[in-house]
Amino acid sequence: MLAALVAVAVAAPPNVVLIFADDLGIGEVGAYGQQKVPTPNLDRLAKEGTRFTRFYTASPVCAPSRASLLTGKHTGRSPIRGNKEVGGWELNSGEGQMSLPAAERTIAEGFKERGYATAAIGKWGLGAPGSEGHPNNQGFDTFFGYLCQRQAHNLYPAYLWHNSDVHLLTGNRYFRPSVKITEEQATDETFATFVGKQFAEHELRAHAVKWIELQKERPFFLYYASPMPHVSLQAPPDEVAKFPLEWDPEPYLGQNGYVPAKRPRATYAAMISALDTSVGAILDTLERTGKLDSTLIIFTSDNGPTFLGQVDRAFFNSSAGLRGTKSTGYEGGIRMPMLVRWPGQVPAGRVLDQVSYAPDLMPTLAAVAGFRPGSHDGQNQLAVWRGGASSRRKELYFEFPENGGFLAAIFDDRWKAIRPRLAQGNKSIEIYDLDMDPAEKTDLAASRPDLVRRAERFFALEHRPNPNFPLPGVDSPIK
Repeated sequence: MLAALVAVAVAAPPNVVLIFADDLGIGEVGAYGQQKVPTPNLDRLAKEGTRFTRFYTASPVCAPSRASLLTGKHTGRSPIRGNKEVGGWELNSGEGQMSLPAAERTIAEGFKERGYATAAIGKWGLGAPGSEGHPNNQGFDTFFGYLCQRQAHNLYPAYLWHNSDVHLLTGNRYFRPSVKITEEQATDETFATFVGKQFAEHELRAHAVKWIELQKERPFFLYYASPMPHVSLQAPPDEVAKFPLEWDPEPYLGQNGYVPAKRPRATYAAMISALDTSVGAILDTLERTGKLDSTLIIFTSDNGPTFLGQVDRAFFNSSAGLRGTKSTGYEGGIRMPMLVRWPGQVPAGRVLDQVSYAPDLMPTLAAVAGFRPGSHDGQNQLAVWRGGASSRRKELYFEFPENGGFLAAIFDDRWKAIRPRLAQGNKSIEIYDLDMDPAEKTDLAASRPDLVRRAERFFALEHRPNPNFPLPGVDSPIK
């Protein structure tokens, strides 16, 4: 089987850069309609590559979407289905989320077996320090960034991790990223306490640039998992100042969680802009080192925009008119931007309506580099990426046990079935025609009982109980 995969791989395996944004909505990129925040580097990827309009993440929150991206397993089979935490908030109370088991095969392990240098830079969220889920135990030669998602709620952290060593950021001080202030406390001096000297995105960007520069002998795989634009609302003041003062008539006082911000809209825009600048730095480094045209670049996001009130989603049209946000199974929570650039292999300027999702990356990248994929729930999309005709694909499956819980599926590239509010005892399934109703405004369940029955059968077939992530109302009692 491996020999066959090698035979279909390109003659000279390309470098691969997979950029994974954090809580970036599909409407927050210029190529997908964003009008307030310039994203010239992401727009360049769209112009020089293919823009996907129907790409789905595997889960509407951080850890499970990352696990499925790296392993190719959907959330009915993945060992990680929610943000199960390890430790607590304080410096000495432990950190991390539930570990990705060592037995799981990741795309990084596949690349490493093919002789690639591998690095994960950014936010991990799949294992605490010293655990089997640590990126160095999951196929990555190098790791630099946040091991713990909770720590990534502060974008001026006191430290990051470099492999298993603490990398101190001495220009920052530790504080818990959940603070409320009163109107009387809302002074420039107070807001300045939530801004340090070393912005995490700048540190991650610089490390990615340096790592690419060091890769001279072998092909490489870089997984750049930016924490942008996940709240807290924090960004360097000079970058915030680039956006209009009139955007922000009122400060954010921390009333909806995370830290206060004097200029919440401008700060959020600066965070999206910082992500775009990192994409540009990666592109510039690849070009300067002569690697750009021999590198496959993939950009997407882990889930939809935050549901928290400090981000003005309507102002930014974050979900591009789609229903739902992060943590929901509606389109706004799981339909993501995806851009793919690979000169000579992926057509430039193409807009592709092919339905695909994160688990597809395991078999597709295996075909690109010639490694053996692990057990997965995706489909090899390489022929479509290269310009082949779009084709109907097998059903997409989603489940999420937290925040009320839901089951969801997409059939025949068109029909969406969702059973939301599991924890509230809901047993009814909603049906939407995504071709005619992408905003999911009209539930067709009453007129399409055949699709309701199909969804019931499909949910029962694809869901495999996981004691670490019991699905409320399905395999666990409702409390």
